[in-house]
Amino acid sequence: MRPGRPPLCDNAPPGTEDHIPSASGRHILLDGLLFEVIPMKNTAERARDLPKGATVSVTASPGKGMMATVELCESLAADGYSVVPHISARLTESLDELRTVVERVRDVGATRAFVVGGDVDTGTAFPDAMAVLRALEDLDHPFTEIGVAAYPEGHPSISTERLHESLLEKQPHATHMVTQMCFDARQITRWIAEERATGVRMPLVIGIPGVTDAAKLMTIGARIGVGQSLRYLRKNRRTVLRLLRPGLYRPDRLIDKLSDLAVDDDANAVGLHVFTFNQIESTAAWYERAIS
Repeated sequence: MRPGRPPLCDNAPPGTEDHIPSASGRHILLDGLLFEVIPMKNTAERARDLPKGATVSVTASPGKGMMATVELCESLAADGYSVVPHISARLTESLDELRTVVERVRDVGATRAFVVGGDVDTGTAFPDAMAVLRALEDLDHPFTEIGVAAYPEGHPSISTERLHESLLEKQPHATHMVTQMCFDARQITRWIAEERATGVRMPLVIGIPGVTDAAKLMTIGARIGVGQSLRYLRKNRRTVLRLLRPGLYRPDRLIDKLSDLAVDDDANAVGLHVFTFNQIESTAAWYERAIS
């Protein structure tokens, strides 16, 4: 450990320390891992700490708009990364802008996208993710894989019933679902069992935090205004409490407890979506250790 750095800690949920992870399941999850980054001034440079050829998911920032996502995708692709643009319904001003997004990310080889509603309602042409999914079907898009958001711990302004109905509606138009960040493996396991029992068949990509420090995370949130990191923490008190424990958070124990889902045919968990919150160097170093 470098001098002056806080210790790493797992912050595991109590009562789960004795779980024996599935080695093959852990391998499946790590093999299907992608890193999420936020468009900021130095993100492209910092992303060079990621493994060569890694898959990088680029968020849509309310403070910067969709073109910042596209421009960062272009920079990352030029450095050899596989990019996954987030297409936010409430940040995409018009069908013309959506067409421009599609054309530009096609030019850099993007074959995957993540379609979300977005938190900020700016009165755009697309009120929700479903509207974007329908519009994409009328465009000559390059996406062989399209992910949509899922919420194991619920959403502050959408009922559980509506969240489930939305997944069923999106299922014919998407290839997989990506959960919002969650620290509770037991809740994810309960949630996916309920979704499978009620008709949701899409493969599951599980959203987890990378190596994360609360103070740095809050700084990032302030710098990007109403950005996703600060907005997320304000809405999720349990996440705040986890991150405010001493030391850096790292996700090893969480991944171990999720590993059973990757070898459960019904759960069909195929990978991890790692929220780096632009703490890229520490998360990349953790990943290299995790796969060694």
